Amino acid sequence: MNDGPSTALLVLLVIVGVLVVASLALVVTRRRPSEAPPEPETPAEAPPAPPPVAEASPPVAEAPPADVLPPEAPPVEAPPVEARPAEAPPLEAPAEAPPVEAPPEPEAPVAQAPPVEAPKRRRVRGIGGALAGLFKRGSLSPEDWEELEEILLRADVGVAATTRIVEDLRNRKIDDGMAALREELLAVLGNVDRSMTHEGSPTIWLITGVNGSGKTTTIGKLAAQLGREGKSVVLAAADTFRAAADDQLEIWAERSGAEMVKHRHGADPAAVVFDGVQAAKARTADVLIVDTAGRLQTKRNLMEELAKIRRVLEREAGPPAESILVLDATTGQNGLQQARAFSEAVQITGVALTKLDGTAKGGIVIAVQQDLGIPVKLVGLGEGIDDLAPFDPEQFVDDLLA
Repeated sequence: MNDGPSTALLVLLVIVGVLVVASLALVVTRRRPSEAPPEPETPAEAPPAPPPVAEASPPVAEAPPADVLPPEAPPVEAPPVEARPAEAPPLEAPAEAPPVEAPPEPEAPVAQAPPVEAPKRRRVRGIGGALAGLFKRGSLSPEDWEELEEILLRADVGVAATTRIVEDLRNRKIDDGMAALREELLAVLGNVDRSMTHEGSPTIWLITGVNGSGKTTTIGKLAAQLGREGKSVVLAAADTFRAAADDQLEIWAERSGAEMVKHRHGADPAAVVFDGVQAAKARTADVLIVDTAGRLQTKRNLMEELAKIRRVLEREAGPPAESILVLDATTGQNGLQQARAFSEAVQITGVALTKLDGTAKGGIVIAVQQDLGIPVKLVGLGEGIDDLAPFDPEQFVDDLLA
């Protein structure tokens, strides 16, 4: 009987123990899932280790730009494809440009029109205005004849030529004063050959004149004209005294296509001339043009040097075909003195009158012809390479009386 209650109590204790164990097990299982997160937290603490990876990530940060580029690239590709077809049409328009070639044809006559002869018509300072009033008075009084003499002298016609002209006019019946004076001026100039002589092989032209008269420029223009005629030209730079004279002549040689012979500054001019003759012969040149020193003609040593040059030329190739004196038309009666001095040294055969551009009086042409019998052969009308023309007596007299 006593065993029954004790057994029941034991069973009860066992059941309670089982329940307690079961509840404990349940509690333990519930706690384990909640405690499991701490384990992932330990890996979460591992990210601190990746910071180095974070440092390495900057290059990864640079990668995004690569990701950014692709999106931008597509929009860029689309427009150009549409733009190129748009550009194609303009290319067809220029292809039809041939009509543009038509305009140049109308312009061609304009290009040919430039009056190359325009500079050649520039006149000397005319005296026609003063003469017109004088001759309108009918018969001339003694005072009128004196006034005519003054007008001619002021035009640099010279005393000898003026005296001759006035006396001839007084001894003839004058119906038209201007026409009569024109005839007298042409009579003084005479009907002489004013062409440039070509003789010898090579032909030699000796060019003289004072500094500033336009001597080197005249040589360059002559060389250019000969080149256009198909002639080969050699220039001898025998002006070895003037600084940069050979440099200036060399520029003209390049412009005209001529060859040039020169020595150092201060060298013997006769030696340059000798080498110039030899070079012209070796190259079978058509024309040798000799530039000479141009110091004032009053210096005796200059005239002696010119005479020496001429002797060298005569010995090596014969006398020059032309010995041209370059005169500045604005120098007036001083030009007559120059002509006398140079003519004594080198036997001047002709005159090249420069700066005949409308400002010069020009009467020096008549004075030189009357006093020395030296014809004017060339006139310089400007600085251009083509501004050198043969002297036309009738054109000159008409300009003088205009």
